[in-house]
Amino acid sequence: MSRFRMYPTPQQEQQMLQHCAHARYVWNLAVEQHSHWQKGRKSAPGFAEQCRQLTEARRANEWLAAGNADVQQQALKDFAKAKNAKFISGFGEPTWRKKYKHEGFRAIGTGRVPEFNEDGSPKVNPKTGKQVTGRSVVVRKLNRRWAQVKVPGCGWVRFRLTRHGLPQAKTFRVTFRNGQWHVAFAVIPEPIQAPGTGEVIGIDRGVTITAALSDGRKLNCPQLTVKERAQIRKHQRRAARAKKGSPKKTSAYAKVAKLKTREANRRKDWCEKISTTLARTYDLVRFERLNVKNMTASAAERSNNPASA
Repeated sequence: MSRFRMYPTPQQEQQMLQHCAHARYVWNLAVEQHSHWQKGRKSAPGFAEQCRQLTEARRANEWLAAGNADVQQQALKDFAKAKNAKFISGFGEPTWRKKYKHEGFRAIGTGRVPEFNEDGSPKVNPKTGKQVTGRSVVVRKLNRRWAQVKVPGCGWVRFRLTRHGLPQAKTFRVTFRNGQWHVAFAVIPEPIQAPGTGEVIGIDRGVTITAALSDGRKLNCPQLTVKERAQIRKHQRRAARAKKGSPKKTSAYAKVAKLKTREANRRKDWCEKISTTLARTYDLVRFERLNVKNMTASAAERSNNPASA
């Protein structure tokens, strides 16, 4: 998966928010439809049947018909994958998606590229005798720092190019969170070759110390600085004093979200770099089987109530 920061124009942003609303609406319709299914009844409709029902719904609903059919069908495909993951990977039932919390959509590429077999020979349609062509995301490089991707209904949308080479994929996902747009291309990363030295490392995870390696090294995930934490508290106090629904309250919460997004991005970048370094250094990496979520929750409770520790 290759993820980049997007910078749409105001008109493109409004159109992409409309795509998010349509994808969320179709997803929630599928969730509601499957919630009525009970054991002993006829099986719930699958992806193909839901696509036919979507065509009928678009004829009856002008708001839905104004959206992009491919974006809405990809939302149904996401639902079908989530439904199958319940039986394959042990995940729970797909749940409802909410506005402002689940903003995103998946789109399929509009370009066409010839397909080949594993041995490099052209893939041919046995009926027509012509070479098979598959979908491809249309990406165009502007310069060393910028590129643009063709989004259905929005035209060319710019994104910051932070990797070498242009991503080549069949689909891409657009997400909107904390005032920032991102595009993620479904690209299979190249596997990292093991060094072949036979070295093994063990990692003990914790709360105070993020990771303690078996060779004695201790790794800590980066946090917000003292100044940044003070800014969060300042904006939270301003938001608490501001009138409900006022621009000041919205602006204060937006500044808090921006700082928290910076912290999350900083942590994710650290995790990616450390994991890549370990994979290139050691042949085998072993982790302690630990439920970090429950451990951090209990640590927060003890800090709030020292008497219970």
